[in-house]
Amino acid sequence: MLDYDEEADEYDATRGGEPRAAAAADAVLGLVPESAHSLLDVACGTGIVTRRLVAGRPGLRVTGADAAHGMARRAAARLPGAVVRSDSRQLPFADRSFDAVSVIWLLHLLADAGTVVAEAARVLRPGGVLVTTVDKAAAHHVDSDIDALTAPYCTERATDEAGLVTAYAADHGLLPSGTARFRGHGQGRTPRRLARYVRSGEIYAAGGTALAERIEALRDPDSPRPDPEFTLRAFRKP
Repeated sequence: MLDYDEEADEYDATRGGEPRAAAAADAVLGLVPESAHSLLDVACGTGIVTRRLVAGRPGLRVTGADAAHGMARRAAARLPGAVVRSDSRQLPFADRSFDAVSVIWLLHLLADAGTVVAEAARVLRPGGVLVTTVDKAAAHHVDSDIDALTAPYCTERATDEAGLVTAYAADHGLLPSGTARFRGHGQGRTPRRLARYVRSGEIYAAGGTALAERIEALRDPDSPRPDPEFTLRAFRKP
């Protein structure tokens, strides 16, 4: 897993910047009821999306939370007084504190994603909504030449697979309430960058050096393939 303290200063520039943040925030807000007065953005990272949530819904009180010091520091600069440093699996908030909780690009990183869903359910008020990304890895499969090479190595069930997340939500009384999709601007994979991740064992580890070399040998190794389309699922607390 990436060291998010080290990544903080360069994170936005390498993850689609403001266009991706705007697309994500718009999609999240489309699933948050207009009646919501407060939202907790779990794993808010640098706050680039969190700030857009604030700007996109006047009157919505938004709080950001992130476990990485570097990320929380960047977020706090964007949202003074509205960011706390916190583990998403043990939130420092009372039961029924928020009308909405957003969890963007987190569950795919965790072996215990269900714990995050449980905490979100705990801090939601009745009638509140959890909005989270699902199937992040699958979003990057865009029928490119990269996908043709890596398909045999996509064998493990993702921890943010939509069916799993829906089951976690049901375990805590949350009911499906909507779906949205948004484009990951600037997130198209390049062969050379992906090959580095394969060599490090971060992705498709079973392919090892041999797979990395085959990926690097693809045409235009520094040219991004099509952008992914990310999926959001919303769950309501009765």
